[in-house]
Amino acid sequence: MKELLFAIVEGLITDKSAIQITEDEVNEEGVTVLHLNVAPDDMGRVIGKQGRIAKAIRTLMRAAAARENKKVAVEID
Repeated sequence: MKELLFAIVEGLITDKSAIQITEDEVNEEGVTVLHLNVAPDDMGRVIGKQGRIAKAIRTLMRAAAARENKKVAVEID
């Protein structure tokens, strides 16, 4: 899942070396939380107008996780 998130985000931003993705352990509800950190200058590109790009990223990640019978949440820090 981390590789998919990285591939999606690297196409959106300019400073690819600043991408950091950390993965939490599966919680009691069975959800794995992925924390995404990017450079402050690229934060707007990842979030998008009114959060549309962030919502799309979360939707893609949930759909990919569902194919593997997993649950994933993405937090943009």
